[in-house]
Amino acid sequence: MHDNSKIVADDKEKFYKLLLTTLEGLISSENDSLANLSNSAAHLFNNLENINWAGFYIMKDGELVLGPFGGKVACTRIKVGRGVCGSAARDRKTYVVPNVLEFEGHIACDAASRSEIVVPIVKNDVLYGVLDIDAPVFDRFDEVDKLYLEEFVEKLNKYINWDELTRV
Repeated sequence: MHDNSKIVADDKEKFYKLLLTTLEGLISSENDSLANLSNSAAHLFNNLENINWAGFYIMKDGELVLGPFGGKVACTRIKVGRGVCGSAARDRKTYVVPNVLEFEGHIACDAASRSEIVVPIVKNDVLYGVLDIDAPVFDRFDEVDKLYLEEFVEKLNKYINWDELTRV
């Protein structure tokens, strides 16, 4: 059983360091990739402030398909190159979008979303999907979020067997 109390820290970097440490404790002893990815999404959704969605899109047959997440019902499939998720997948780079209303081609799964961060999941030069986090406020994400959420994905790469979950 895991402690489900919310992570509390007096600054953003300390918060993320605790988030990464608790993530490792959460997934390091389980070898089922779907279970680990599900708990990883819940860990983000329940600990990040001012967000309305956190989860994963997994590459299957050349497009991004909805994976484990926390939040409202979401778009099921996203073509590579479409919206913020598809752009991050295509470019294999993290997108920090301060105002999704100004992002050409933004896909509004939740009309309340105002900012977004998407981190591509790449391991051994293979794109396996993206980590997507939406917020109902403008300018929610910054370089600190980018740095630590990229570390979050690297930690997932250590424990998740993406080949179990994808068809790339």
